[in-house]
Amino acid sequence: MRGLFVLLVLAIALLPVAFSARAQTAAPSALKGVGIQEQLGSVLPMDATFQDESGETVPLASFFGSGRPVILNFVYHDCPMLCSVLLESFTQTMKEMEFTAGMDFDILTVSFSALETPDLAARQKERYLGLLGRPEAEDGWHFLTGTEEQIAQLTDATGFDFKWVASRSEFAHAAALIFVSPDGTITRYLHGLYFEPSNVRKALVEASDGKVGSTVDQILLYCFQYDPTANSYVLHATNLMKLGALLTILCIGFGIWMLRRRERSKVAARLSHVNS
Repeated sequence: MRGLFVLLVLAIALLPVAFSARAQTAAPSALKGVGIQEQLGSVLPMDATFQDESGETVPLASFFGSGRPVILNFVYHDCPMLCSVLLESFTQTMKEMEFTAGMDFDILTVSFSALETPDLAARQKERYLGLLGRPEAEDGWHFLTGTEEQIAQLTDATGFDFKWVASRSEFAHAAALIFVSPDGTITRYLHGLYFEPSNVRKALVEASDGKVGSTVDQILLYCFQYDPTANSYVLHATNLMKLGALLTILCIGFGIWMLRRRERSKVAARLSHVNS
Protein backbone atom coordinates (compact mmCIF):
# COMPACT_ATOMS: atom_id res chain seq x y z
CA MET A 1 0.00 0.00 0.00
CA ARG A 2 2.87 2.36 0.84
CA GLY A 3 4.45 1.65 -2.53
CA LEU A 4 1.20 2.51 -4.27
CA PHE A 5 0.97 5.80 -2.38
CA VAL A 6 4.53 6.73 -3.34
CA LEU A 7 3.87 5.86 -6.98
CA LEU A 8 0.83 8.11 -6.99
CA VAL A 9 2.85 10.99 -5.56
CA LEU A 10 5.54 10.41 -8.18
CA ALA A 11 2.91 10.38 -10.89
CA ILE A 12 1.76 13.86 -9.88
CA ALA A 13 5.34 15.09 -9.68
CA LEU A 14 6.17 13.87 -13.15
CA LEU A 15 3.09 15.11 -14.93
CA PRO A 16 3.43 18.38 -16.84
CA VAL A 17 1.16 21.10 -15.57
CA ALA A 18 -0.99 20.87 -18.68
CA PHE A 19 -2.32 17.60 -17.40
CA SER A 20 -2.51 18.54 -13.73
CA ALA A 21 -6.25 19.13 -13.73
CA ARG A 22 -6.92 15.74 -15.33
CA ALA A 23 -4.54 14.03 -12.91
CA GLN A 24 -6.22 15.54 -9.88
CA THR A 25 -9.62 14.46 -11.15
CA ALA A 26 -8.42 10.89 -11.35
CA ALA A 27 -6.38 11.01 -8.13
CA PRO A 28 -7.64 9.55 -4.87
CA SER A 29 -9.08 11.96 -2.32
CA ALA A 30 -5.80 12.07 -0.39
CA LEU A 31 -4.15 13.72 -3.38
CA LYS A 32 -6.88 16.13 -4.35
CA GLY A 33 -5.74 19.71 -4.02
CA VAL A 34 -2.12 18.66 -4.52
CA GLY A 35 -0.18 20.01 -7.48
CA ILE A 36 1.22 23.16 -9.00
CA GLN A 37 -0.87 25.87 -10.60
CA GLU A 38 1.65 27.95 -12.51
CA GLN A 39 1.73 31.64 -11.67
CA LEU A 40 3.95 32.84 -14.51
CA GLY A 41 4.45 36.59 -14.41
CA SER A 42 3.53 36.89 -10.73
CA VAL A 43 5.92 38.57 -8.34
CA LEU A 44 7.01 36.82 -5.16
CA PRO A 45 6.07 38.46 -1.83
CA MET A 46 9.35 40.20 -1.17
CA ASP A 47 8.28 41.30 2.30
CA ALA A 48 7.85 37.68 3.43
CA THR A 49 10.40 36.58 6.02
CA PHE A 50 12.00 33.20 6.72
CA GLN A 51 14.73 31.75 8.89
CA ASP A 52 17.92 30.88 7.07
CA GLU A 53 20.10 27.92 8.00
CA SER A 54 21.87 30.01 10.66
CA GLY A 55 18.56 30.84 12.36
CA GLU A 56 18.59 34.47 11.30
CA THR A 57 15.30 35.98 10.19
CA VAL A 58 15.71 37.26 6.65
CA PRO A 59 13.32 38.93 4.20
CA LEU A 60 12.81 37.24 0.87
CA ALA A 61 13.95 40.44 -0.82
CA SER A 62 17.47 39.94 0.55
CA PHE A 63 18.00 37.06 -1.90
CA PHE A 64 17.21 39.19 -4.93
CA GLY A 65 19.72 42.00 -4.58
CA SER A 66 22.56 40.47 -6.56
CA GLY A 67 21.02 40.84 -10.02
CA ARG A 68 21.17 37.07 -10.50
CA PRO A 69 18.15 34.82 -11.29
CA VAL A 70 16.93 32.51 -8.54
CA ILE A 71 15.85 28.86 -8.64
CA LEU A 72 13.21 28.14 -6.01
CA ASN A 73 12.20 24.67 -4.88
CA PHE A 74 9.98 23.38 -2.09
CA VAL A 75 10.84 20.33 -0.01
CA TYR A 76 10.49 19.00 3.49
CA HIS A 77 13.58 17.35 4.86
CA ASP A 78 11.80 14.53 6.70
CA CYS A 79 10.22 13.42 3.43
CA PRO A 80 10.56 9.62 3.14
CA MET A 81 11.70 9.71 -0.48
CA LEU A 82 10.52 12.31 -3.01
CA CYS A 83 12.33 15.39 -1.68
CA SER A 84 15.71 13.67 -1.34
CA VAL A 85 15.35 12.35 -4.89
CA LEU A 86 14.58 15.87 -6.08
CA LEU A 87 17.53 17.47 -4.30
CA GLU A 88 19.98 14.75 -5.30
CA SER A 89 18.98 14.86 -8.97
CA PHE A 90 19.06 18.68 -8.93
CA THR A 91 22.53 18.57 -7.39
CA GLN A 92 23.67 16.16 -10.12
CA THR A 93 22.25 18.52 -12.76
CA MET A 94 24.22 21.41 -11.30
CA LYS A 95 27.39 19.32 -11.30
CA GLU A 96 26.96 18.86 -15.06
CA MET A 97 26.45 22.58 -15.70
CA GLU A 98 29.03 25.30 -16.28
CA PHE A 99 26.89 27.80 -14.39
CA THR A 100 27.54 27.85 -10.66
CA ALA A 101 25.24 28.78 -7.80
CA GLY A 102 26.49 31.87 -6.03
CA MET A 103 28.12 33.17 -9.20
CA ASP A 104 25.58 32.86 -12.02
CA PHE A 105 22.39 32.24 -10.05
CA ASP A 106 21.09 31.62 -6.54
CA ILE A 107 18.96 28.84 -5.07
CA LEU A 108 16.26 28.96 -2.42
CA THR A 109 15.32 25.58 -0.99
CA VAL A 110 12.31 26.26 1.23
CA SER A 111 10.85 23.71 3.65
CA PHE A 112 7.06 23.66 3.57
CA SER A 113 6.91 21.88 6.94
CA ALA A 114 6.53 24.44 9.72
CA LEU A 115 7.95 21.87 12.17
CA GLU A 116 11.39 21.87 10.58
CA THR A 117 14.11 24.02 12.10
CA PRO A 118 17.19 25.95 10.93
CA ASP A 119 19.41 23.27 12.51
CA LEU A 120 17.94 20.63 10.22
CA ALA A 121 18.18 23.01 7.26
CA ALA A 122 21.86 23.63 8.05
CA ARG A 123 22.61 19.89 8.06
CA GLN A 124 20.85 19.47 4.76
CA LYS A 125 22.76 22.39 3.26
CA GLU A 126 26.05 20.86 4.39
CA ARG A 127 25.08 17.54 2.89
CA TYR A 128 24.09 18.83 -0.55
CA LEU A 129 26.97 21.29 -0.80
CA GLY A 130 29.23 18.31 -0.13
CA LEU A 131 27.58 16.37 -2.97
CA LEU A 132 27.87 19.38 -5.28
CA GLY A 133 31.54 19.91 -4.56
CA ARG A 134 31.65 23.60 -5.48
CA PRO A 135 32.64 25.72 -2.45
CA GLU A 136 31.57 28.93 -4.18
CA ALA A 137 27.96 27.69 -4.02
CA GLU A 138 27.88 28.06 -0.23
CA ASP A 139 26.91 31.73 -0.47
CA GLY A 140 24.39 31.08 -3.22
CA TRP A 141 22.36 28.09 -1.99
CA HIS A 142 20.06 28.96 0.91
CA PHE A 143 17.94 26.54 2.95
CA LEU A 144 15.00 28.32 4.54
CA THR A 145 12.39 27.39 7.15
CA GLY A 146 9.38 29.29 8.41
CA THR A 147 6.05 29.34 10.17
CA GLU A 148 2.84 28.12 8.54
CA GLU A 149 1.91 31.71 7.69
CA GLN A 150 5.30 32.47 6.17
CA ILE A 151 5.26 29.26 4.15
CA ALA A 152 1.69 29.81 2.95
CA GLN A 153 2.57 33.30 1.75
CA LEU A 154 5.19 31.90 -0.59
CA THR A 155 3.49 28.67 -1.66
CA ASP A 156 0.27 30.57 -2.46
CA ALA A 157 2.23 33.05 -4.59
CA THR A 158 3.84 30.23 -6.58
CA GLY A 159 0.77 27.99 -6.86
CA PHE A 160 2.43 25.15 -4.94
CA ASP A 161 -0.39 23.15 -3.34
CA PHE A 162 0.43 20.46 -0.79
CA LYS A 163 -1.40 18.76 2.04
CA TRP A 164 -0.74 16.73 5.14
CA VAL A 165 -2.01 13.16 4.90
CA ALA A 166 -2.63 12.14 8.50
CA SER A 167 -3.16 8.47 7.69
CA ARG A 168 0.34 8.35 6.17
CA SER A 169 1.98 10.86 8.52
CA GLU A 170 3.54 12.58 5.55
CA PHE A 171 2.91 15.35 3.06
CA ALA A 172 1.51 14.78 -0.40
CA HIS A 173 3.12 17.21 -2.80
CA ALA A 174 4.44 17.75 -6.30
CA ALA A 175 8.00 18.57 -7.37
CA ALA A 176 9.38 21.30 -9.59
CA LEU A 177 12.02 23.95 -10.06
CA ILE A 178 10.62 27.47 -10.18
CA PHE A 179 12.72 30.08 -11.98
CA VAL A 180 12.52 33.66 -10.78
CA SER A 181 13.99 36.79 -12.34
CA PRO A 182 16.26 39.12 -10.34
CA ASP A 183 13.25 41.37 -9.64
CA GLY A 184 11.21 38.48 -8.19
CA THR A 185 9.01 37.66 -11.20
CA ILE A 186 8.25 33.98 -11.86
CA THR A 187 9.44 33.18 -15.37
CA ARG A 188 9.37 29.38 -15.70
CA TYR A 189 8.48 26.08 -14.05
CA LEU A 190 10.29 22.83 -14.80
CA HIS A 191 8.22 19.99 -13.39
CA GLY A 192 9.35 16.62 -12.18
CA LEU A 193 12.30 15.10 -10.38
CA TYR A 194 14.98 15.05 -13.05
CA PHE A 195 16.21 18.05 -15.00
CA GLU A 196 18.29 18.22 -18.16
CA PRO A 197 21.19 20.65 -17.67
CA SER A 198 20.40 22.24 -21.05
CA ASN A 199 16.82 22.99 -19.93
CA VAL A 200 17.98 24.48 -16.62
CA ARG A 201 20.55 26.61 -18.45
CA LYS A 202 17.94 27.94 -20.90
CA ALA A 203 15.51 28.67 -18.06
CA LEU A 204 18.23 30.63 -16.24
CA VAL A 205 19.09 32.62 -19.38
CA GLU A 206 15.38 33.31 -19.81
CA ALA A 207 14.95 34.36 -16.16
CA SER A 208 17.93 36.69 -16.37
CA ASP A 209 16.64 38.24 -19.61
CA GLY A 210 19.90 37.30 -21.29
CA LYS A 211 22.17 38.76 -18.62
CA VAL A 212 23.43 35.28 -17.69
CA GLY A 213 25.18 33.22 -20.36
CA SER A 214 26.71 34.04 -23.70
CA THR A 215 25.46 35.32 -27.04
CA VAL A 216 25.20 31.69 -28.14
CA ASP A 217 22.84 31.06 -25.20
CA GLN A 218 20.60 33.90 -26.37
CA ILE A 219 20.57 32.56 -29.94
CA LEU A 220 19.71 29.09 -28.65
CA LEU A 221 16.92 30.54 -26.49
CA TYR A 222 15.58 32.27 -29.59
CA CYS A 223 15.55 28.99 -31.51
CA PHE A 224 14.21 26.91 -28.61
CA GLN A 225 11.04 27.75 -26.71
CA TYR A 226 9.49 26.06 -23.71
CA ASP A 227 6.79 23.53 -24.55
CA PRO A 228 4.63 22.77 -21.47
CA THR A 229 3.38 19.52 -22.96
CA ALA A 230 6.95 18.29 -23.31
CA ASN A 231 8.12 20.00 -20.07
CA SER A 232 11.19 20.99 -22.06
CA TYR A 233 12.58 23.56 -24.46
CA VAL A 234 12.01 22.45 -28.05
CA LEU A 235 12.95 23.85 -31.44
CA HIS A 236 10.71 26.73 -32.46
CA ALA A 237 10.22 26.26 -36.21
CA THR A 238 9.18 29.85 -37.00
CA ASN A 239 12.10 31.43 -35.18
CA LEU A 240 14.47 28.86 -36.68
CA MET A 241 13.26 29.76 -40.19
CA LYS A 242 13.63 33.49 -39.41
CA LEU A 243 17.19 32.90 -38.27
CA GLY A 244 17.89 30.78 -41.34
CA ALA A 245 16.49 33.49 -43.60
CA LEU A 246 18.65 36.11 -41.88
CA LEU A 247 21.77 33.98 -42.30
CA THR A 248 20.91 33.41 -45.97
CA ILE A 249 20.54 37.17 -46.57
CA LEU A 250 23.83 37.83 -44.79
CA CYS A 251 25.59 35.15 -46.91
CA ILE A 252 24.18 36.55 -50.14
CA GLY A 253 25.16 40.09 -49.12
CA PHE A 254 28.66 38.96 -48.25
CA GLY A 255 28.96 37.14 -51.59
CA ILE A 256 27.85 40.23 -53.53
CA TRP A 257 30.31 42.38 -51.57
CA MET A 258 33.15 39.96 -52.34
CA LEU A 259 32.32 39.92 -56.09
CA ARG A 260 32.17 43.71 -56.30
CA ARG A 261 35.39 44.02 -54.32
CA ARG A 262 37.12 41.57 -56.68
CA GLU A 263 35.78 43.44 -59.72
CA ARG A 264 37.05 46.77 -58.38
CA SER A 265 40.46 45.20 -57.81
CA LYS A 266 40.58 43.97 -61.42
CA VAL A 267 39.62 47.43 -62.77
CA ALA A 268 42.26 49.07 -60.58
CA ALA A 269 44.85 46.59 -61.81
CA ARG A 270 43.99 47.25 -65.50
CA LEU A 271 44.16 51.05 -65.03
CA SER A 272 47.49 50.70 -63.30
CA HIS A 273 48.78 48.60 -66.19
CA VAL A 274 47.56 51.14 -68.82
CA ASN A 275 49.09 54.10 -66.97
CA SER A 276 52.38 52.33 -66.66
